[in-house]
Amino acid sequence: MSPMEILNTMIIVLYLAGMLGIGLFSFRRIRSLSSFYVFDRKGGTVQITGSLLATIVGGSSTLGIAGLGFSRGLVGAWWMLVGAAGLLVLSFWLSEKVRSLEVYTLPEILKAQYNSETAMIISSVLIAAAWIAVIAAQIIAAGKILTALWQFDLQSTMVAVGGVTIVYTALGGQCSIIKTDLIQSVIILAGIVVCLAFIVAATGNPSAMAAALPAEHFSFPVSPAFTFRDLLLFFLFVGSVFVVGPDIFSRLFCARTPRVAQRASLITACAMIPLAFAIAFIGISARFLLPDIPAENAFPALVMHLLPAGFNALVMAALLAAVMSSADTCMLTAGTIVVNDVLRPALPFELPEKALVFLSRAAVLVIGVLSMVIALKMQGIIGSLLLAYTIYSGGLVIPVLFGFYSERFRLRAIGAVLAIVFGGGTSAWLKLAGHEDLLLLSFPVSTVFLFAGSMVAGRLASKERNIASIQEE
Repeated sequence: MSPMEILNTMIIVLYLAGMLGIGLFSFRRIRSLSSFYVFDRKGGTVQITGSLLATIVGGSSTLGIAGLGFSRGLVGAWWMLVGAAGLLVLSFWLSEKVRSLEVYTLPEILKAQYNSETAMIISSVLIAAAWIAVIAAQIIAAGKILTALWQFDLQSTMVAVGGVTIVYTALGGQCSIIKTDLIQSVIILAGIVVCLAFIVAATGNPSAMAAALPAEHFSFPVSPAFTFRDLLLFFLFVGSVFVVGPDIFSRLFCARTPRVAQRASLITACAMIPLAFAIAFIGISARFLLPDIPAENAFPALVMHLLPAGFNALVMAALLAAVMSSADTCMLTAGTIVVNDVLRPALPFELPEKALVFLSRAAVLVIGVLSMVIALKMQGIIGSLLLAYTIYSGGLVIPVLFGFYSERFRLRAIGAVLAIVFGGGTSAWLKLAGHEDLLLLSFPVSTVFLFAGSMVAGRLASKERNIASIQEE
């Protein structure tokens, strides 16, 4: 290896070792389920903002948006912009309500809304399945980042980064994640700024880029490659995950107060807007400078092309930080849901907290390994994320949102269960069968089953009360 290659290797190894070190340090500080799941609910505005930002700016928001910028142009920024819009809705409407509930998971919110353990369990299974695909996408992104830096095969790099992420998440739980996310958010922002500076120096006159690329690459808000229908699908299936998302909610649960949760989500949403355009611009610049590379390799390939040794490893570490900070949150969220909302209610006795923490660590390991196995068989980042988000949104967004007003609308548990099953099932079938032009139907299907199921259940309950009253007379 040359001296520059050794320098690059040292930077990446030190970064990964630092993440493991935080996991080991946090391992000793886990005293209870509250520590492992929600950081003892002591996160301040800076910590929660940093964690939200690091969670959101993952593989989809770095390699994914840069890839969309490469292939579709400036409209690629919409992937994160719809998330910013969703987070703004959450901030002004729901964030304080979510934090005030004093729960560990989103399925527990459903249980509280509808007084239904069945709704909690079914939603838990759907979320765990969808989030395994989300974690797999992050692991794929991590592998692509490291293969751009070193000449290793993709599978080896995915196993290496995935393994480190699994270990520090399982060891330190939320204590690890809040701490690593804050560091990673700073690294991510610094890496993007450094990359933009080198791009401006390399491309020179912006008119040269505009003349070389198709005009539609600079079209916004829509273009021939991205229509208003595509934008609507993004808003509904991606943006809604930021309004009602288990990983986003898991950050809010860690906040010290409801006000901290509201403030952090608002700051994060505002920060996402310039970031979206910056990352899309990086993809457009890659199309100008390196037109023959695969779209989702745009960001790391451009870094390796423009930046000198040392600098390129630092930006690659920033990209790794983006990916790992999303993957760790998703792993812990899914593991928490599996143990707290599926296994724990099924047990005939109450386990002590130490045993539940041990089970939660085991669940993180299992989910991480399953995600890695899926990642080794998948290729596309945005495609796998869209599949996961589509199934999740179609099944859970409607019952959770209306659940905050369940008494006003007289909603029942059976309606919520039917909405989750048929809404999520409809979106999964339409997506897998290739009927993407009909995907919007999943939301009205979920709504109809929620209200119709609740109405029928209400009438049956009323009849039973009437019969019981007559028998008593």
